Amino acid sequence: MREIVHLQAGQCGNQIGAKFWEVISDEHGIDPTGSYHGDSDLQLDRINVYYNEASGGKYVPRAVLVDLEPGTMDSVRSGPFGQIFRPDNFVFGQSGAGNNWAKGHYTEGAELVDSVLDVVRKEAESCDCLQGFQLTHSLGGGTGSGMGTLLISKIREEYPDRIMNTFSVVPSPKVSDTVVEPYNATLSVHQLVENTDETYCIDNEALYDICFRTTAIQELFKRISEQFTAMFRRKAFLHWYTGEGMDEMEFTEAESNMNDLVSEYQQYQDATAEEEGEFEEEGEEELA
Repeated sequence: MREIVHLQAGQCGNQIGAKFWEVISDEHGIDPTGSYHGDSDLQLDRINVYYNEASGGKYVPRAVLVDLEPGTMDSVRSGPFGQIFRPDNFVFGQSGAGNNWAKGHYTEGAELVDSVLDVVRKEAESCDCLQGFQLTHSLGGGTGSGMGTLLISKIREEYPDRIMNTFSVVPSPKVSDTVVEPYNATLSVHQLVENTDETYCIDNEALYDICFRTTAIQELFKRISEQFTAMFRRKAFLHWYTGEGMDEMEFTEAESNMNDLVSEYQQYQDATAEEEGEFEEEGEEELA
């Protein structure tokens, strides 16, 4: 069976992940205790992609839950499907990342990452034929963005031939709770470009599906890039990151990477617009 190991990091990632498991458990006829109560054999077809079968016919999500503070984990545990997860797969710290990418990537997160990788290895080794990994996280905070991308790079080193997917919530100034979101998002995108096979960007301002219908996704990155440049030019809040041991050059590289990404998407958008224009002209000629 082509198994997938699911990871969820940070507050946003764990909240999305908790809902994901509610929905997928319902689809497979799995109740909050892990027991099957479905009404169709089809529900058990390929159930091993996301679940391990435990003793007593129970199904346990192949999930690793990560955060740098215990609060979100407590919320997941007390949620409707909180008891379905394997207790050993909750990996959390006590200090939090304070919406600081450098804390998640270089200091607090780096201290916890080996514990997370031990759990990931355990899950991967129990698979017959591991297909890959998926991560739910946000790019605006500290844990999901900083530690999430650290986790991705470490997993990539150990499993270079496995697929790495992320479902990444991109921050918006209209739905914002921290001033340094542009830094965190740009530094994260820099890592995602290098280490993932597929990244599904979710706009936090309005969760809408843009990936299959338009390449306007570049507007998301452009918006973040402009905010990043405005702050970085004035070195605003930079000491929060350099104080954790980060080099200023990493900001410059991340900014360059983001600008390249915007340019690349712009080319696709221009090409799409030209094709649509040609189709419209052909349609008008046929009508004439």
